[in-house]
Amino acid sequence: MSASQRILCNLSLSLPRSYFSSSKSIDFFFLRSSRSYLTLARSLRFTSSVSSSSSSVIAPLDQVFNMQRRGTWKQKPTTNITSSAMEDASSSTAEAISNRLSGLSIAENNGQSHASVPAVEFGIVQVANQGPMQGQKAMWKTRLYGTVSGATETGNASEAATSQKSTMSLSKIFKENLLENFTVEDSTYSLAEIRATFYPKFENEKSDQEVRARMIEVVSKGLATLEVSLKHSGSLFMYAGHKGGAYAKNSFGNIYTAVGVFVLGRMFREAWGAEALKKQAEFNGFLEENRICISMELVTAVLGDHGQRPREDYAVVTAVSELGNGKPKFYSTPEIIAFCRKWRLPTNHVWLFSTRKSATSFFAAYDALCEEGTATSVCRALDEIADISVPGSKDHVKVQGEILEGLVARLVSHESSKHIEEVLRDFPPPPIEGADLDLGPSLREICAANRSDEKQQIKALLQSVGSSFCPDYLDWFGIETGDTHSKNADRSVLTKFLQAHPADFSTAKLQEMILLMRERRFPAAFKCYHNFHKIDSVSKDKLFYKMVIHVHSDSTFRRYQKEMRHKPGLWPLYRGFFVDINLFKANKEKAAEIAKNNSMGGISSGNGGLPGKGDLADDDANLMIKLKFLTYKIRTFLIRNGLSTLFKDGPAAYKAYYLRQMKIWGTSPGKQRQLSKMLDEWAVYIRRKHGNRQLSSSVYLSEAEPFLEQYGRRSPENQALIGSAGNLVSAEEFLAIVERGRDEEGDLETERQVPPSARPSVKDAVQKDEGLIVFFPGIPGCAKSALCKELLNAPGGLGDDRPVHSLMGDLVKGKYWAKVADERRKKPYSILLADKNAPNEEVWRQIESMCRSTRASAVPVVPDSKGTDTNPFSLDALAVFMFRVLQRVNHPGNLDKNSPNAGYVLLMFYHLYDGKSREEFERELVERFGSLIKMPLLKDDRSPLPDGVKSVLEEGINLYKLHTNRHGRLESTKGSYAKEWAKWEKQLRDTLDSNADYIGSVQVPFESAVKQVLEQLRLVAKGEHETPSAEKRKSGAIVFAAVSLPVTEIQSLLKNLSGKDPNIELFFKDKDMEHCLKKAHVTLAHKRSHGVPAVASYGPFLHQKVPVELTALLFTDKMAALEAQLGSVDGEKIVSRNEWPHVTIWTGEGVPPKEANTLPQLHSEGKATLIEINPPATISGTMEFY
Repeated sequence: MSASQRILCNLSLSLPRSYFSSSKSIDFFFLRSSRSYLTLARSLRFTSSVSSSSSSVIAPLDQVFNMQRRGTWKQKPTTNITSSAMEDASSSTAEAISNRLSGLSIAENNGQSHASVPAVEFGIVQVANQGPMQGQKAMWKTRLYGTVSGATETGNASEAATSQKSTMSLSKIFKENLLENFTVEDSTYSLAEIRATFYPKFENEKSDQEVRARMIEVVSKGLATLEVSLKHSGSLFMYAGHKGGAYAKNSFGNIYTAVGVFVLGRMFREAWGAEALKKQAEFNGFLEENRICISMELVTAVLGDHGQRPREDYAVVTAVSELGNGKPKFYSTPEIIAFCRKWRLPTNHVWLFSTRKSATSFFAAYDALCEEGTATSVCRALDEIADISVPGSKDHVKVQGEILEGLVARLVSHESSKHIEEVLRDFPPPPIEGADLDLGPSLREICAANRSDEKQQIKALLQSVGSSFCPDYLDWFGIETGDTHSKNADRSVLTKFLQAHPADFSTAKLQEMILLMRERRFPAAFKCYHNFHKIDSVSKDKLFYKMVIHVHSDSTFRRYQKEMRHKPGLWPLYRGFFVDINLFKANKEKAAEIAKNNSMGGISSGNGGLPGKGDLADDDANLMIKLKFLTYKIRTFLIRNGLSTLFKDGPAAYKAYYLRQMKIWGTSPGKQRQLSKMLDEWAVYIRRKHGNRQLSSSVYLSEAEPFLEQYGRRSPENQALIGSAGNLVSAEEFLAIVERGRDEEGDLETERQVPPSARPSVKDAVQKDEGLIVFFPGIPGCAKSALCKELLNAPGGLGDDRPVHSLMGDLVKGKYWAKVADERRKKPYSILLADKNAPNEEVWRQIESMCRSTRASAVPVVPDSKGTDTNPFSLDALAVFMFRVLQRVNHPGNLDKNSPNAGYVLLMFYHLYDGKSREEFERELVERFGSLIKMPLLKDDRSPLPDGVKSVLEEGINLYKLHTNRHGRLESTKGSYAKEWAKWEKQLRDTLDSNADYIGSVQVPFESAVKQVLEQLRLVAKGEHETPSAEKRKSGAIVFAAVSLPVTEIQSLLKNLSGKDPNIELFFKDKDMEHCLKKAHVTLAHKRSHGVPAVASYGPFLHQKVPVELTALLFTDKMAALEAQLGSVDGEKIVSRNEWPHVTIWTGEGVPPKEANTLPQLHSEGKATLIEINPPATISGTMEFY
C-alpha cells in the first residue's frame, strides 16, 4: 500500500459511523499516472449504515432550498418568518443598508441567549415585503438565530432549561468562590490537554549563511530534502473543531478568530457547493474525534494592512497536528496535501530541492531576486529550478497580489519527494462545486454593515457562518446572562495547576515546561480563562480552565532551545499554544488508577513539531530560514513601521531609521540610493498631506499605494524598485474593529525592527553638527567611572573640538536618563559620558529615543569577555567586578566593602543580562547603535579561575535563583534566605581576599585598557571605525555569474604577448593597463539577458576553481577582449550562456564593457583585429556571483 493510500485510509476509517449515510457511499479515487493525474486506476468505496442522529443536521437544508441543475440555489416560494424579533431586525436593516446587505446588521436580541443553537444551519433572511430582485440569484445566508419559525415549545423549554442551568453554574463559580476555596491537597490532581498549537519556533543560532551552507551539505549527502514554501502575508489562525475552538496566535474569542471561522466556513461552501452543510458536519466531527488542529495563514483586507491588500479574503493551510494525549504530531507536507485535498481545503505552493545542484541554485535564485522579486518572477524561477513543484490551490497573484512577503525554507525527510509524488498521483486537485453559487454577503460586506463596535461585527460574522462551525458564542462572549463576568480567571489557577499532582504523562511534561520557564524568568505569560464549554461540569471538586501560553519575545524560544539541549526530555515550546486544564479531587480508587497508569511510564507520541523529520538529527531537523523580499519590506518595515519616527521625530530621524534598516539587510548601494530618493519624497508627501496627525498603520496602504503607483510610472527603474502597485482595494469602509493597541499576528515585529541612532550616513561616522552619547552596558566594578575620568582628562579629547563632559549616576537625584536628555538639549553638540550602568533593552530604547529627539549618536562601551551560553559575562569577569567593588571605600552609591549585600547587588546586575550569549549581546548593540567598543579586561594567557572562586560564585547564583523565585526583587537582607545570604556574603569576601593575587594578575593593566578605548572612540568620531558585521554576506542582490580571473596573471600575459607580437605592442603602447585593468572575469550568465534560473544554475560551482583557456586577442580602437574557453569542475563542463565567452580587458572612454560582445561580428566584417594565442594560455579563476 502506498503512502498516500495509507494517508487516505487513516483519514477515512477514523471517521465515526455517524458521518456516513446508508444511501450514499464515499468514493476515494487513486490514480496511477505520474504528474498528469489523468488515468483512473481504481476507486475505493466505503459504506456505512446511517446512525439515528446523522440526518438531523442535514435534513433542514432540503426544507429550505431546492437545487436546480445549473448549480444555483432556488428559493422555495414560502418561507414563514413569524418572530417579531426577526421583523424588527429586518426593518432596521432595510433602513440602514442596501438590499444587497439586508439582514446583516445585527441588533441585540433583547437579552436572548446565543448559547443554544437550533439545528437549522442555512436559511433565507429577507426584508419584509421584498422578494429577490429580478434576475438576481437568491443569496445563501444563515438565518438569524431564534428568528426562523419551526422551533417547538419543547425545544424552547429545553433551551431555557439549559440556559438556566448554565447560569446557575456560572453564578456558583463567581458567588461561591470555587477557585478560592479549592485547596491543593494530596488528593488534588491536574489534567492538561493541548487544545491547539502551531510549529515550535526554532531560532537559528548560526548566521543565515551558515544555515544555508549546512542545509546544502545535508541535502548533498542525501540525508534530507530542502522544502520551500510561499509565505503569504496574513495572521495565524488555528481551528480545532466546533467544540475544540478557534484560536489566533496568542488569543481566542475575538475579531481575529471570528474572521477566521467565517473565512473557513465560506471556503467550504465554495468547495463543496450543495454538500457543504454535510461536509462541514463531517469535518468538525473528524477534527473532534481525532483531536486534530489545523493551522492556516489567514489573509484578509479587514484585519489591517501588511504588504499588499489582498484581492480576496482567504486562508491557506500551513500545518495539521494530531494532538492525541501526548506530544503533538505534525503532518508532513505530503500528508497535509492529502488531508487538504480530501476536505477541499486550500494548500500552499511548495517546491522540493533534493540535490546539491537544485538546492544551491535555489539560494542563488533568491539572492538574485531578493531586491526586486514579485510573486510571478519568484514562482517562475523556482518552478524551473526545483526538482518538484506543487502549485498551491490559491494562486498568490490572483488572491493576494504580486507583492510577496517571502519564502520559508526547511529540511525535511529525504523520502519526501517520493511521498509527495505518490500523493499527487493518488489525490488529484479537487473540483470547486460552489464557484457559480451566490454565497451571500462577503466578509467585507458584513464588516461594512456592522461598524458600531467589535462585538457587533463578531456577532454578525458568527451568525453568518452557521452552527456547524459556530454552535455557540461561548468563546467570544461567555454565558450571556444578566450579570457580566470576565472570561479571565484568577492567577492562582496557574499556581494550583503546578502544585497539583499530574494526572498523566502529558500533564507532567507541561508542568515541567512551565516551571522551567518561570524559574528562568523567560518573557512569557500564562493567561488562564474560564472554560465556558465545561460550565455544566463545574463543581467544588472539579474546575475547568483554558490556558494561553503567550511568549513575549523571540529570545524566549532561543533560550528555551538551549534548555532542550541540556534536557532532551523537554517538550518543545510551540507558537500558538493553548491548553485545556482540569483541576479535580480524586478519591482513593481514582488516585490508585492514576498512580498505576503513571507508573507505567509516559510514552511520548508525536514528532515534537518536526514534520517529515525522518532520520535527521535534531539540530538539522530544526533548521529553518525565512527569506523576505525587499518589495515587501519597503512597504512594511520602511514605510509602515517608520510612520511613528517620521511623525514624532521628523524627516531627519526617519532618514536615519530607513538607512539603518537597509544597512542591516545588506541592501545594495544602488538600491539604497534609489530608495533614499523615494522615501524622502514619501516623507514630504505624507507630512504635507497629514500635517502632524500620524497616518494609521492599519490603513497606511490607502496613502502609500497611490503614491507608489504614481512613482513607479515615472520610469522602468522606479517600477522595478517598488515591484507592483495599483488596483488599490479600499479598506476603510469594511476594516474590522480591533481593540486599540492589539496586533494579533505581531507583524510589526516578525522581522526585528531596530530603532536606529539618528545617524544619516550609512558609514558609522559621527556628524560634527550632532552630539555623541558614550554609555556603558556593564556591571558595577567594570571601571566605567575611572574610565570616564581618564577620558575627561585626555589631551585633545576625542580628536575634535566638541566639549566632553560626564554625568555620574551616583550623584544624580531623580531619574538619571531624563537628566541626560536635559543635558543633551542644553549642550546638543557635546560628547556626553553617561557614567551609569545601562544593562537592558529598556535603557537602550531610552538612549535611542534620546538620539532621535536631540540629534545625537550613541556608542556602547562594554567590558570584553567571552561570556557563557546564557550570559555575555563570564564567571571570570564577574569575579573581577566583585573584587573591585569590595575594594572600594566611601563609594558615592554606597556600593563598597561596607555594603552588607554588595555580592547580591552584583548578582542582580549580572542576571539582568541573563538569556543572552555574548554573540547575541554584541550583535544587538551593533544593530541598535551601529558600533561597539570593547574595553580590555582579562589577559588571554591567564590561568583558569580557581575552583574556590568558581564554587562560591555558582553557590551565589543558585541562592539568587531561589531568592528571586520566592521573593522577586525583595532585598536579600529581608527575605527568608537572609541568613543564607549573610553567610554567603562573608564567604565571598573571604574567598576573593584569599585569591587577591590571582585576580590582580589576570587583569589587563588599566592604563592599557584606557588607551585602547580612547583610540576606538576617536575612530568612531572620525568615521573610521569599522562596524562589526553580524553576518558575513555580500550586500545586495545577485546580478550575474562569472569566473573571476587574477588581474596580475592577465597583465603578465599581455606583457608576454606584447613582447612577441609588434601589433599587440603597438596597440597597448599608449594604454596604461595597470591603471585600466582592475578586474577581469568571464561572464557566464546575466539575469537581465539570460534570466534568474540561468544565473542560479551556477550555484553548485560557487567559489570553485575553473580553468580558463585564453585562445585569442580581439581589438579595435575602442575596445579589446580575450577569447575564452571554459574548463570543467569535478568532471562537469562549465558552459557560458554568452554566445562568445570572453574577458573584456579594455574599453575606450564612453564605451560600455558589454560592447565587447560585438567583437567577433566586427572581425567578420573586417572592422576588428584577431590575433591567435598559440599555444593558448590557461589561467585558473573562481566562480563567483556579482
